[in-house]
Amino acid sequence: MDLSKFRAALGDIPIEDHPRIVQQKSRDHYWYSPILKAQLDQVTADIVVSPRTQDEVKTILAAAFKYEAPITPRGAGTGNYGQAMPLSGGAILNLMGLDRVIDIQPDRVRAEAGIILEKLDEQTIHAVGGEMRFHPSTYRMASLGGFIAGGSGGVGSIRWGGLRNFGNILGLKVITCEAEPRVLDLRGPDILKVAHAYGTNGIIVEAEVPLTAAYKWVDVMVGFDSIIEACAFAEQAARQDGLLLKEISPVAAPVAYDYFNRHRPYIKHRDQSVVLILAAPAAAEALADFVAYHRGEMLYRSDKATPEELAKLPPMYELAWNHTTLRALKVDPAITYLQTQYPDLDHVKKIIDFFGDEMPMHIEMTRFDGKIVFSGLPLVRYQSETRLEEIIRIHEENGCLVFNPHRYTLEEGGMKKTDRAQLAFKQEADPKGMLNPGKMIAWDDPEFDFDSGRVWLFAGLQTLGAA
Repeated sequence: MDLSKFRAALGDIPIEDHPRIVQQKSRDHYWYSPILKAQLDQVTADIVVSPRTQDEVKTILAAAFKYEAPITPRGAGTGNYGQAMPLSGGAILNLMGLDRVIDIQPDRVRAEAGIILEKLDEQTIHAVGGEMRFHPSTYRMASLGGFIAGGSGGVGSIRWGGLRNFGNILGLKVITCEAEPRVLDLRGPDILKVAHAYGTNGIIVEAEVPLTAAYKWVDVMVGFDSIIEACAFAEQAARQDGLLLKEISPVAAPVAYDYFNRHRPYIKHRDQSVVLILAAPAAAEALADFVAYHRGEMLYRSDKATPEELAKLPPMYELAWNHTTLRALKVDPAITYLQTQYPDLDHVKKIIDFFGDEMPMHIEMTRFDGKIVFSGLPLVRYQSETRLEEIIRIHEENGCLVFNPHRYTLEEGGMKKTDRAQLAFKQEADPKGMLNPGKMIAWDDPEFDFDSGRVWLFAGLQTLGAA
């Protein structure tokens, strides 16, 4: 890498090299994992480059190719697995300056990668009364491109599934890292070549996504005596075709009482499990009847709250998804988490009975291949890496999937194999391997044995550790 020549080739494109600011921009929420925290704490880029236009992105990538400068793309940095951390140093490509909304239609929107999701919805709601189908719990901070490159689903996945389902991304504009960078408009199956690829094989600068009808969603919290009752209710609520619900999340006691500080006054006691729900206004009363039928306790409804209450409470989605873990970590730094999937309620019960309070259960009800499934984000009271691996093994031995959030590579997070289409696209779009190096095992070590039980470690991290 010839960093000085790389910088000189960028002209007046903004560059930041203050060590503290560069280190800050070299971080995401990797520290959710004590394992990633130990591995990645020393990771930092050399500079941060902040393009203002797509043409400037092309200039940066041409210089990166010529002078072999590693490029790590970054949105708002709200990912949890080190997706936006520069394992080989080089430059952070800060894409938040690309924040234009390009086109709004009644059923879709096209915008640049750096726009914040909440700001995007504000514009589409104003223009056509539509909103994105789903979003992460970091809705008020996360960017569109970052969500597509690093995310998989979120609030709304109970109705619309995940980002990689056909129809949930309509088009992507991607810039390659070559001597003469190309601008590619990807549609149809080609979208899957770069969606959830961490920017390893092309820089997403625009995305087109579908819209659905926007509502002033009603936040609801329902109480149950046990987490199994909460999960059983959540499954039945998800199956009600007449109830328009955007979020259904059972959370085991004592998580809500211990970690949802501002909602604690609504929770009757520490042993009460809760279900977090977002309901369309027209569904709120029917949902209340459904809660009563299942002998749940209506703890909170935002449409019944006073203005004073609403002013001091976070939105319900900021208690769900990865925000559940975040709120726990603020109180107990020893907490970590897993990402799991349970085939049915019996599997959920078996795992809960096995681990008890060592792994307080948190479920996100989602739609997966047309079926309602229990997608877990359980908290883990961390003891050691050995015990964490044992918890993962017990899950897998009992037919429960684990998407490991304690790995920074694409493959080890859950696929356990190479995505051949993404690898082939990287060979075409990033022939020198300058984009987010270290995140795609198939590029760096094609002979890696995923069945060996060995954890893959990027050579750049080994060098960094020695330094």
